[in-house]
Amino acid sequence: MKAVVYDQPRSFTVTEVPDPHAGQGEVRLRVVLAGVCGTDAHLHDGQFDPVYPLTPGHEIVGEVDEVGDDVTGLRVGQQVVLDNMRSCGLCSSCRRARPAFCHALVAQGVNAPGGFAEYIVAAAGKCHPADDLAPAAAVLTEPTACVMHGLDVLELPPGSDVVVFGAGPTGLLLAQLLRHAGANRVTVAAPTVAKLELAARHGADETVRMDRERPDAALARLRELAPEGFDVVVDATGAVGVLEQCLPLTRDGGTVFVYGMTDEKDRLTVSPYEVFRRELMIKGSFSQAYSFDRALQALRTGRVATDGIVTHTFALDDYADALAALGDRGCVKAVVRP
Repeated sequence: MKAVVYDQPRSFTVTEVPDPHAGQGEVRLRVVLAGVCGTDAHLHDGQFDPVYPLTPGHEIVGEVDEVGDDVTGLRVGQQVVLDNMRSCGLCSSCRRARPAFCHALVAQGVNAPGGFAEYIVAAAGKCHPADDLAPAAAVLTEPTACVMHGLDVLELPPGSDVVVFGAGPTGLLLAQLLRHAGANRVTVAAPTVAKLELAARHGADETVRMDRERPDAALARLRELAPEGFDVVVDATGAVGVLEQCLPLTRDGGTVFVYGMTDEKDRLTVSPYEVFRRELMIKGSFSQAYSFDRALQALRTGRVATDGIVTHTFALDDYADALAALGDRGCVKAVVRP
């Protein structure tokens, strides 16, 4: 089969590799769509602990095409979405219901073969039936599951006034689910007009255009919207320059929620006195845990609207272009169709 294969950071080929086959308790999936995520850009640069040779791709919709022994509940031809993380269930992190920090974590697309390939083998129990969803909606299951886990961590107080920086896929998903989690108002701030229009169409109460070179007008507008600050300020950009604006926009007793993935080397200067004096809380959210089924329900019920999010589709041979699309303001979400 054909697959994207990295042998070291920034060095990959689209090449032929042996066809995988389903073992006991496993299924082989023909990959229908695989989402391109900011995490893939970090993996491209050698961050996020990749294991080589690596085939990335962790947002996967597939069709079951081979069933191993002792597999029940799945059939050939069925469309599924794959929960790419497999934890041991035995280590200290697993025993504290923190599977994303499992000491023996297997994350397909990070330290095990992922979805930027024609086929992928996965544990049957990690495959969730999704025949009722269009592939372009189903491919958003994993990022929606990450947002669900983020809301678990955030513990949003009902009636909160929230601002989300970023109108990429995660920002759009966060804005929608924050509304359903009890926020009284959700404001989305981002540089791209088309993405802000999409955020408004999907339910954002306010949108503010951020000029990256001259942010003062946008910051003034945000202060006008919330003179005493927002209860929750969410960064879904992973940009340190944006994170630096979060504390000043947070209400006394409020929360800064670090959701976007920065570079490993990035550093943020925070005044501990301000955190102490204003009783601020800084929270982070990593990956997803026990949230795939809830993500699928949100997609099925329409609590998460997906129209307009997937904007670019690439062939496997065009993986370099798919990665480059992450930096294209005209691209909301890129996917690979092997």
